Amino acid sequence: MCEDVQGPRPNRPTAPLSPAHRPLLPRTLPGDIGASFVVFLIAVPLSLGIAVASGAPLIAGIVAAAVGGIVAAAVGGSAVQVSGPAAGLTLIVADLVATHGWGVTCLITALAGLVQLALGLFRVARAALAVSPAVIHGMLAGIGITIALAQLHVVLGGAPQSSAVANILELPRQVRDNHTPAVAAGLLTIAIMLVWSRLPDLGRLRPRGVPAALVAVAAVTLVTSVGHWPVERVDLPDSSAELWNGPLLPEVDQLHGVAFGVVTVALVASVESLLCAIAVDRLHDGRRVRLDRELAGQGAANLTSGLLGGLPVAGVIVRSSANVRAGGRTPLAAILHGVWIVLFVALFSNAVELIPMAALAGLLVYIGAQMVNLAHLRDLRRQHEAGVYLVTLTGVVVLGLVEGVLVGFALAVLMALRRLTGVTVRTEERPGRPGQWHVVVQGSLTFLGVPRVTQVLRTIPVGAHVDLDLHVDFMDHAAFESIHAWRMDHERRGGSVDIDEVHENWYERNSTRTAPVAKTAPSGMARWWAPWTVRLGSGRGLSASGLLLAGAREYHASTTERMRALMGRLAQNQSPHSLFITCADSRVVPNLITASGPGDLFTVRNVGNLVPPHGTQPPDDSVASAVEYAVSVLGVRSIVVCGHSHCGAMRAVLDGVPPPHPGPVELGALGRWLHHARPSLDLLGETAPDTPPAEAVRRLSQANVVRQLRNLLSYPVVRDRRDRGLLELIGMYFDLETATVHLLDERTGSFVAVDASVLPTPRSGEEAPTGRVPLR
Repeated sequence: MCEDVQGPRPNRPTAPLSPAHRPLLPRTLPGDIGASFVVFLIAVPLSLGIAVASGAPLIAGIVAAAVGGIVAAAVGGSAVQVSGPAAGLTLIVADLVATHGWGVTCLITALAGLVQLALGLFRVARAALAVSPAVIHGMLAGIGITIALAQLHVVLGGAPQSSAVANILELPRQVRDNHTPAVAAGLLTIAIMLVWSRLPDLGRLRPRGVPAALVAVAAVTLVTSVGHWPVERVDLPDSSAELWNGPLLPEVDQLHGVAFGVVTVALVASVESLLCAIAVDRLHDGRRVRLDRELAGQGAANLTSGLLGGLPVAGVIVRSSANVRAGGRTPLAAILHGVWIVLFVALFSNAVELIPMAALAGLLVYIGAQMVNLAHLRDLRRQHEAGVYLVTLTGVVVLGLVEGVLVGFALAVLMALRRLTGVTVRTEERPGRPGQWHVVVQGSLTFLGVPRVTQVLRTIPVGAHVDLDLHVDFMDHAAFESIHAWRMDHERRGGSVDIDEVHENWYERNSTRTAPVAKTAPSGMARWWAPWTVRLGSGRGLSASGLLLAGAREYHASTTERMRALMGRLAQNQSPHSLFITCADSRVVPNLITASGPGDLFTVRNVGNLVPPHGTQPPDDSVASAVEYAVSVLGVRSIVVCGHSHCGAMRAVLDGVPPPHPGPVELGALGRWLHHARPSLDLLGETAPDTPPAEAVRRLSQANVVRQLRNLLSYPVVRDRRDRGLLELIGMYFDLETATVHLLDERTGSFVAVDASVLPTPRSGEEAPTGRVPLR
């Protein structure tokens, strides 16, 4: 969210905190003191550099760093966040200083703090998080580029131009004409920052543990001082009277601009601080941030900083992440870092005044470049929001901060509206049924989607029978009128239309009575696939028959109306796609793991998903009759044999099925049935004695699927249709622990997990796993 000159943030906690809300001081004090020194060393050069970029007095950066550390940490709600002058506010402050002067800018900072205090007291902190991260990241990247371009001119011995575009156009001349010691100092700073962050560890010596900003500024200061380079250096006030340069009242004609500046500083500082607080929470496992209190703490810090003549304050990830990595565990670390800043400037101001201004400019160039975080862009690309990021970035650089943010925010809102009102239309002619078409409309059906829907509906031939499934959570009047008009016209020209509303009866209610006023969630259980005992506690205190009755009532309440038209058609005949042979295990639900519905699967379930070979004595007419009926009468196009992990039947086979005669354990019918699975042991082969039981069951379950597929070919009707290319045999395996489906690959003989990102139908030129088994 914020600038980071220390490299990418770690993915897991680096300084575990005690889960207690109030850690004992003696236990946390050593870590807090050590971390406070590390953060202090980072804060001094960064604060001076941000003051330079903001066009503010240099001491304003030091004041803001001290106040941000002491006040924001003492009052705020984060255990480890460190606040101070932030690069994300640089352009705003620079514009305010140029427009209203430094005194009025201090007043704006103080008033913005009051606004933040009020927002925190009214508990609206979470509302600040409603801004799209793509806009925030784009804004920070745009600010970073603008800072880098402006300060690059300073590094090259010139002066920044009035805009980022002008800085780009003027850059070639600056590179060509200026070659002074100040240029060497700035470039040396950038080079050290680049190299230092990439140094490898040398045994126990970890150079990167020392802040790169401190090393670069200290090294360049030493080189320019020893070499007596004629460069401009930091100039701090000589007396306490000069030190205070606080707020001034604006002129009457400035009131409008001051009000706008107060709102802008308050909102940007609030959003940046809250997002950084949430980000730094990922780095530790201690007390989580209390957002409203943190917002109030930021307000108190800005009020104090403005009154003392400091820059606006915000939470910054650079110092916060360094604090966690160095062992900071409580707000004391941030408070102490502010104390060290005050003491250092009071006691060693002469050392600060040795720092070359060109070194601070080089530091800002590096910080600005680091604010363009490519990791954020990759994340946003995966979420299809990279466009908002790039538009905001470009707008900030070309148009200005406020204008760029407004353009990015407007685009984010438009994209959100497009997604919320998006509609998908799919249409196909039913295979083997000429003149019968199936159309599915999904999403929110508003006037924005009418052109798309009507375009698709007009492609359906005149006189066709159309099954139109409306799976929509909203339908406005324009959408209803367009579908209704098409339906009337299609039926008048000899066709027929059967409308099924899968989710809510929007079409019917528009036709006969008042429609709902807003988008509606699906009625019934959102987790319809969960067992009884998970949904609404429906298993509490109910008998077995009570559970069944409760489930039937839920079905009638949420599903019957939607299924009535579909089941009315299926009642006349069935034409399943597949014969699905699977285990009777209660954890395997065929329609769930294949996302199929009524009429899709002709299902056979038995213990161990076994298919006794054709001609077995005594004959097994149950499975045999199902196979013959599915293949010969129903004409299924595929037969699936599905095994699963943790199968009790396969466990029994591995343990050795006892013979079907009286003994210590009498399995009776189950023992006789499981003897059909014994040949699967031959396919499995030898297993190592130390093989875990679950792994042995997995291997046997998969080998058993292969064996049952071969048994299917012993049925003449199955082999005949398979040889003629009319029937496909598919092996499937369901892993209970991961809830994933695996298909048997004919080429390798192994089971491969189904890729959720690949559509069921392979694209042209690609070959997808068939799930068929080598049966030779």
